[in-house]
Amino acid sequence: MQIDFKAREITVKLVYYGPALSGKTTNLQAIHKLVAADTAGRLMTLETRDDRTLFFDLLPLTFAGSGGIQVRFKLFTVPGQVIHNATRRLVLQGADGTAFIADSQIAETRANQQAFLNMQENLKENAIDPVTHPLVIQFNKRDLPGVRTDEELDRLAQKGREPVYKAVALRGTGVIETFLGLTDLTWRHLEAKHQLKEKFGLDPDVFLADVRERLGLCGEAAQ
Repeated sequence: MQIDFKAREITVKLVYYGPALSGKTTNLQAIHKLVAADTAGRLMTLETRDDRTLFFDLLPLTFAGSGGIQVRFKLFTVPGQVIHNATRRLVLQGADGTAFIADSQIAETRANQQAFLNMQENLKENAIDPVTHPLVIQFNKRDLPGVRTDEELDRLAQKGREPVYKAVALRGTGVIETFLGLTDLTWRHLEAKHQLKEKFGLDPDVFLADVRERLGLCGEAAQ
């Protein structure tokens, strides 16, 4: 988290991590389409010739907090290809929260596992504790054949500490819910660490309710 006292602005960094072609960039593109124009900034992408994101996507979302404080969420994705691990690690630097985007197809189980372990390693390399770091998991591509069943994902969710979301990012299904779940976890973690309510008058419940309302979910993030 970065605080600009002169500009009265707080910047929160959220990173979308996962294996190649799991739908990280698609999530950001869907969010950009779904949120109001006065909330989302310009979506920037850098892609290789085979349409895979090479460095990162950046989607700044701005929400007005209380007391004249602007809260900016900057969303990044990491490249999925293993050869770009140095870039993955660099993008993850300073992350306040992470969404792990997994591919629901059973055939991609190993790729998901390898990417998850890689994420944990890179968090540690950046002196971020994987145990306390705000993290949500999204199983994307629920519309494809050969995917894990809803019941299986529900069992996985019960075993782990991380909230699990189901999505079809190409259709925009589940992407806002994933973002809101990550935002909620991250903001409450930052509140506990930095006392944002006391310092800036940003009540977590009021602020997060405002974020959900502006994104059209009427105060609830469906899981």
